[in-house]
Formats: sequence, structure tokens, C-alpha cells
Amino acid sequence: MLEVRDLKVNYGAIKALHGISLRVNQGEIVTLIGSNGAGKSTTLRTISGLLRPASGDILFEGASIRATPPHEIVRLGLVQSPEGRGVFPNMTVDENLQLGAFVRPASERGAIAADRERALGLFPRLRERLKQSAGTLSGGEQQMLAMARALIAKPRLLLLDEPSLGLAPQIVQTIFKIIRDINASGTTILLVEQNANMALRVAHRAYVLEVGRITMEGAAAELAQSDEVRKAYLGHG
Repeated sequence: MLEVRDLKVNYGAIKALHGISLRVNQGEIVTLIGSNGAGKSTTLRTISGLLRPASGDILFEGASIRATPPHEIVRLGLVQSPEGRGVFPNMTVDENLQLGAFVRPASERGAIAADRERALGLFPRLRERLKQSAGTLSGGEQQMLAMARALIAKPRLLLLDEPSLGLAPQIVQTIFKIIRDINASGTTILLVEQNANMALRVAHRAYVLEVGRITMEGAAAELAQSDEVRKAYLGHG
């Protein structure tokens, strides 16, 4: 469904990605794990069209999207829930959710309403806060809002950037359960996550990114048993 080929990305003179390649098959949860500064968020931002690669290519369902504008990438069905939640704090929860449908045509009004109900079913706490300013929500609630907004954009492939960042353990468990539910309902997911333990539990396959390079890849369950991964990312050893 998604293929990244030898992707190189620079921030000015600083090389952030040194030619990474990865793939995501339809129906999978694939996770990209690594330490801070490894290039995980840069990878997602480049796939989303927010950053332009220096070289390499990005294929979505076989067609290059390397030069496609971000809003057109969303319209294709590739949608990102950003790191740091990225909600509009002075707008209500309901207004934030409406923005998820920004690129969808008015002819889909019925489908948009159905997707909104589905999102609120996954995140019932948001239904209680529809008229509340998004900036007054807790960190966990803002993360739920960011994910719900992305779902209303009707993703076929959902990019999740650090969904558990800064959240209490109980909320983290809830978020990862919902990630499983979203995938079980038919949405493919590429997950960037610093909580490698949780990420490897929910994912089918995984890539390890270190300083802009893929150093390991394979079935998530197998990588979770790797001595190198256990020592570096799972707190063992």
C-alpha cells in the first residue's frame, strides 16, 4: 500500500534521513521505533508531503506522491495524526472534528456524519465535550481528538506520530486498544512510537530507525525478542 524508496531528507545542511526504505501492506500495523532524533517524525512528515525529500521516492498504491501537495495526499486516503496532537485550542471539540472532513466533498455529507459517529464511538469522552474549547482538554483527551479528527478524513492508511507521548499509563493502554480497534475495522496504520514495548505488542511488523538509517526490520514479535532491541528500547539487559 505504501512504499518508501531510498528516502533522503535534509534540514539545510543537516542530513536527517540517509536513504531509508520501508513498506506497509494493506491491513497491517507497521511501527517505526527509535530514540529521540532518529528521524521518525521526519519520515512521517515527508510521507505526508509536509517536507520535500532531497532524493528517493514515496509510492502510495503504486503511484508516486513525492511531489503531491499535502491536502491532495489526504484526499487520496493517507492521513496523519501529528506529534504533539496539533489541535486548534481556541476552537471547540466539534469544530476540530469538522476540520477532519475539510477535503471531503459536500456530496459525502451522510458518510461524513457516519464517520463522525464512528469516531465518537471510539472516543466517547469527546462526545461529552463537543462544545468545550479543545485547549481546555487534558493531554489524553487532546490525543483522542487528534486521532478522531484524522479518522473523519476517511484514511485508508493512518499515520500516527507518537500517540502515547506524555500520557498517563492508563490512558496509554486505552489509546493502544483503540489503535487495535481502528486496524481491525480495516484501516492500515503506520505507527511512530517511542514506547517501543507497546508499539511492538500491537504491530505486525517493525522497523528500527537510528540516526536516519533503518538498522533492523522484521516481524514485531521477533524484534521484541532481539537482545539488541530489548537492551536499547525495552529496558532489558
